[in-house]
Amino acid sequence: MAEIKRSGKYMFFLVLFMGLVGQMDVWLSLIESYAAPFILAEAGLAATPWLFGFWQGVFGVVVFLVFFIGWFSDSFGRKYGILALVLVMGIPAGLILIVPTIATQLNFFLFILLYSIVIMGTTSNLWEVPITEESPAKRRGLYNSIAFLISVIPLYALAGSALMDLLGWRWGYGVMAIFAIVLFVFWFFMKETTRWTDAHEKREKRLGIIEAVRSLGRRDFLYVGIASLVYLMWTISFKLGTTWSGVFFTSVLPDPTQWRTILTIGGLMLPISALISGILLERVGRNFTLVLGTLGALISFVGLGLTFMPAFFWGVYFFMAMVLAWIYTYVTEIFPTKVRSSSIGLAVTASRLGYILAPLIAAALLLTFPGNWLFFWVIAGLFMIFPLLSFLTKPYETKGKELETIDEEK
Repeated sequence: MAEIKRSGKYMFFLVLFMGLVGQMDVWLSLIESYAAPFILAEAGLAATPWLFGFWQGVFGVVVFLVFFIGWFSDSFGRKYGILALVLVMGIPAGLILIVPTIATQLNFFLFILLYSIVIMGTTSNLWEVPITEESPAKRRGLYNSIAFLISVIPLYALAGSALMDLLGWRWGYGVMAIFAIVLFVFWFFMKETTRWTDAHEKREKRLGIIEAVRSLGRRDFLYVGIASLVYLMWTISFKLGTTWSGVFFTSVLPDPTQWRTILTIGGLMLPISALISGILLERVGRNFTLVLGTLGALISFVGLGLTFMPAFFWGVYFFMAMVLAWIYTYVTEIFPTKVRSSSIGLAVTASRLGYILAPLIAAALLLTFPGNWLFFWVIAGLFMIFPLLSFLTKPYETKGKELETIDEEK
């Protein structure tokens, strides 16, 4: 493999840039928590919120196209993969600004389509790949954690909610089109990763989609399965929580305006979780971090359903972020360089089933148990039991090991 000689200044730039791409990702993933009540009101669905979940699920088939972003990154390079990711999120987010009132059916469907394309690009893991490939083993978890920390600074809760109150809910999405232009300036100075360049030079031709899948070994497919299981269960719980928490709190609180404060505090749990997760990933290990995150999320969801207390909602944000930190770190380091993004793409594509199932599950629960949030939150939490099944395969611990060592030993 070509020797990695990235300077400290470049690594600082790369971590910052990837963290900002992640910030765009997290903003577009979580702004829905604040926007959902406005969307339901404008669409005339406040009395039948389950219909919003139903159409989210129907249009969710779009998100399966995320695999092609991962394959594109393996075939054409991490730099162009990042550009594709930013464009996939930024362009439709900007187009949401010009959609007329969604009170009409056609405009509502147009919004849901643009929204689904935006969601296709979010939580894709791709922005962690350049850091994983450029970092020395002893700092890989640290650098990934710093990028993750930057990504989860709760700007969506602090600035996004204020922006929507001032200019309307569409700007909660549309502002990311402007942010995409800023990211393009950073992208111009990004270098292709050394490991991708080295792997590309050893290939006689660009990696096709079929060749990418065929290049995976039996053990690689096992880890695709593990990653898919964890990511899918996380996605279902995540979508149930982020889409419907605003609807929940604005309906049960004596003063619905308190929701903004609750969301802001929840958002502040994310960087705190990122800091603690980074320490746990580096010092204790990947496996322990996953167990703690999943059990903590389960308890928090169930506690929210039983008590309606905001403290358990904040726990959901804290522990779900811990599981996501595991996903961003472990899933980007467990696969061979030549098919890393394609492997991640397979796992992310499998997880996208959650973007169909979660809205349909929400629709079924809201329709069957209208106004009864106990079942809703308990069921959301129960999905977090299933990631623990991955330990039946005795997953390989990657803490402190070079990527090549991981590939040889796993």
